[in-house]
Amino acid sequence: MKILVTGGAGYIGSHTCVELLEAGWEVVVADNYSNSVPAVLDRVEAITGKTLQRYEADIRDRSAMDRIFEENEIQAVIHFAGLKAVGESTRIPLAYYENNVYGSVVLFESMAAHGCKNIVFSSSATVYGNNPIPYEETMPVGDVSSPYGRTKYFIEEILGDLYRSDPDWSISLLRYFNPIGAHESGLIGEDPNGIPNNLMPYISRVAIGKLPLLTVFGGDYDTKDGTCIRDYIHVVDLAKAHVCAVRKLMDGSGLQAYNIGNGKGYSVLDIIHAFEKASGVKLSYVIGDRRPGDLPAFYADASKANRELGWCAALDIDKMCLDTWNFQTKNPDGIH
Repeated sequence: MKILVTGGAGYIGSHTCVELLEAGWEVVVADNYSNSVPAVLDRVEAITGKTLQRYEADIRDRSAMDRIFEENEIQAVIHFAGLKAVGESTRIPLAYYENNVYGSVVLFESMAAHGCKNIVFSSSATVYGNNPIPYEETMPVGDVSSPYGRTKYFIEEILGDLYRSDPDWSISLLRYFNPIGAHESGLIGEDPNGIPNNLMPYISRVAIGKLPLLTVFGGDYDTKDGTCIRDYIHVVDLAKAHVCAVRKLMDGSGLQAYNIGNGKGYSVLDIIHAFEKASGVKLSYVIGDRRPGDLPAFYADASKANRELGWCAALDIDKMCLDTWNFQTKNPDGIH
């Protein structure tokens, strides 16, 4: 079975490609490399000993999307491609709507035109907004505090409308919490271009001396230590959830949303201290102002994914930090 992975050279996408190849499926990757490099896919092939097919393509390019479907018999799509930084989205919201929402519509139209109606969408826990925690899939969504989160909500709504117009679609909305960690080989991990927007790659670059210190955004939240609390999940656990979701799609799953998280909340300071333990490096950090769009705390109730997908998170916070440090030390200048 051939699976198209949009954004397959990215952080989550590359780890998912590993799991798909190891599960015995053929993988086709479409990526414009806006926040990744082609060498990541070489490393995916090195890890698995298998090859994948790759296209340098943007999901907004209708002709490129059509070409991929015309040249390959794609049975399912896993859709990662999109801009993903909460803070950045508050500064350049139109770029997020144009890339994430418009690009997704182009992809879905191309899928429909070529008879491919199975999709796993990379959504986000941000769609829950200010709901009480833990977040459950039955809660209302859409009261979102950032343009990034709204793009995820809008795409979920588009897919919902698509399913209601044509129930032949099978759609899984995977609502991620906070993926961190790296493949235990150290060959792939979170390696953003430029200054990282996410906590863990920033921490690891401070630890290795590439950045001078970490700014913790907000120390006065109503949490146990004043810093934001998030549900951190190992990226390999997250990648495995996609394998489970694709299997469910092929059975005709309809439209379903699943929380993909650990079900535990860790503060920013918890992560800093766990990383210091894993790396043996004392981290320099300061407490700064709150970041626009950030919520004080959220974590998952992942029991639906456990029950219906047969998936659960298996790797703990210490493993997340160890694997991140292993990747950083083996790739001090990133992946080239």
